[in-house]
This record gives sequence, C-alpha cells and structure tokens, in this order.
Amino acid sequence: MGLEGRGVQSIEVGGRLLAALVEAAQPTMLRDLASRAKMAPAQAHAYLVSFRKLGIVDQDPASGRYLLGPYALQLGLARMRSFDPLRMAAVATTELAAEMGLMTTVSVWGTHGPTIIQVQEAAQPVHVNLRAGAVFTITGTATGHLFAAFLPDAIVRPLVRAELKAGGAERQIGLPTSMPALELTVADIRRLGYATTQGIPVPGVNAVSVPVFDYTGQLQFAVTVIGHAGVLAVDPDSAQVAQVDRFGRRLSAELGFDPDREAGATARAK
Repeated sequence: MGLEGRGVQSIEVGGRLLAALVEAAQPTMLRDLASRAKMAPAQAHAYLVSFRKLGIVDQDPASGRYLLGPYALQLGLARMRSFDPLRMAAVATTELAAEMGLMTTVSVWGTHGPTIIQVQEAAQPVHVNLRAGAVFTITGTATGHLFAAFLPDAIVRPLVRAELKAGGAERQIGLPTSMPALELTVADIRRLGYATTQGIPVPGVNAVSVPVFDYTGQLQFAVTVIGHAGVLAVDPDSAQVAQVDRFGRRLSAELGFDPDREAGATARAK
C-alpha cells in the first residue's frame, strides 16, 4: 500500500542502504552496498558514517565491511514487542473480505488441528457453518492441507492418524480422506505455495488458503478465502488465487519473513 504525503528524500535514499544490508544478510563491502543501493560509493560512505554515529550500522575493523549495528537490533526488538500478528491479520483479512466480496477465515494450529479464530462473512452469504473455535479436518479441507504442508510432520501426523481413525465421527469441518491423498496434495502445495479445493467439503463451494510465516520461517496462521464456484475460481491461472497469494506473502513480509533467505538456508542444509 502506497503512502501519501511529502517525505524526506535523503532519508529515503539512506533507507536504500539499510535495505541493501538487510538483503545481504552478512558483512558487506562499501562498493557492493553502493551497487545494491544504486548510488555512488562516496555518497554511500557519507550515509554510512551517519548511520554508524547512530549505531544503526557497524563496521568490522578487520575487514572494513559494514553490517547492521546494535541500534538496528533494538529497533527490531521494539517492533516485535509492540506488534500483534493476529490483530494485524484480523484487520487485513477484514479488508480482503470487503475487497473480494468473499468469506475469509484466519486459522491457527490448535490442540485438535487447524482452528478458526476469525470469520469474516461474505457480501453474498455462503451457506457454510463456520465460526470461531471450529476445527477443520486436516485431510479434507484447503486449510488443513496447508498446515499439513508447512508444519513439521511430527506435529501433523499424529492428528492425521486420529482423524482418519475417527472417520468423520468428530465434529470437524470436512470429511477425512486418506494419507496417500494428503501426501500427493501436500507435494503440490509446497511447490505452489498455497492450497485450493473445489467443491470440498461443500459441493459448489471453492476455497484458497495461503500461509503466513514469521521472521524465523515458522507458519503462524493460515488465511482462507471461501466462495461459491461461480464467484471464486481456483484454477492455476485464476486472478483471485494470485490476489490471495500476494496477500499472504505481504503479511509474511510484515512479520519479517524473507522467502529468498529461507530458500538459501534450505539449499545449504541439503
């Protein structure tokens, strides 16, 4: 979302250097920072001197490389202490529901599985009985599939076994399917980054569910958009799916998640 009003250009220019340091994620030479920030090294050096005086940037005396300083850490910690991710999600998903005209839910992983903590009704009612505190099945819903894809298997599998053993006897949303079906679906979700269902668990009703990760790469909650098949398309080329996907990525970014950094860490671990 763009911000209106006149800003201070020099602060915005200096912000490019801080963004370059965050992106680099390691001590970096002046010339490389200047290149990333698209400015001359002499100009970058002047900004870095001021940032060092404030403690936002530090310089390794041995290598001369620059890195984020102690005050940058204090700023980050202050943000974490004052920021409520679920409140942020509640406000953002209310806006998303109004924008798309569709039902949205926010769900977290609870004792019994994917648990709804917020429901925002659609402009055109969807005849699905969803309420805060209700639990989605893991194997039979888009939200459940999403958690299965992005939570550790050791956390998910015991509840999947219990769900399949109960065979739908529990008061959950959606009928259980099977472990093989779930495993195939999970592989697709990890590749795409989101989950969709068509006519499941309610005939004629589609859903798309996206993950929201925090700065550690942990899944915090899922946002699911639900609507009649005639108004919510969930095919791979759907503009609505792309919109919900962008929404989830934006919320993750607001929590400090960096997908490029996570991908690099995963590659190094292999």
